[in-house]
Amino acid sequence: MRAVIDRAEFEDLVARAIDLVPDAFADALDEIAIVVEDRAPAHMGRLYGLYHGVPRSRPEGYGWGELPARISIYMEPLVRDFPRPDDLVEQVRITVLHEIGHHLGMDEDQLEELGYA
Repeated sequence: MRAVIDRAEFEDLVARAIDLVPDAFADALDEIAIVVEDRAPAHMGRLYGLYHGVPRSRPEGYGWGELPARISIYMEPLVRDFPRPDDLVEQVRITVLHEIGHHLGMDEDQLEELGYA
């Protein structure tokens, strides 16, 4: 039987997961807002998270009209797929690392090699 988790408890788990981000990725957290949303927009399919922003690797960086980077963590699919708190924290950690990787300019193959896919 799955335990019910509310938004505040989920946000606490996200904070725990962020605390577990390795040093190599931690400096990027200063540049990215992490927000919790219920789910991804329907047209995007089922996602655990999404990076919104301009990767550091883009030579020209930010320009006019570009918003600061942010990561959306989608609560509903994560809670549904990972009902145990420890498993949920681990998957949120992986999701955050995956999206930070995109901020750092990594592609899906690189993220998979690191175990963040």
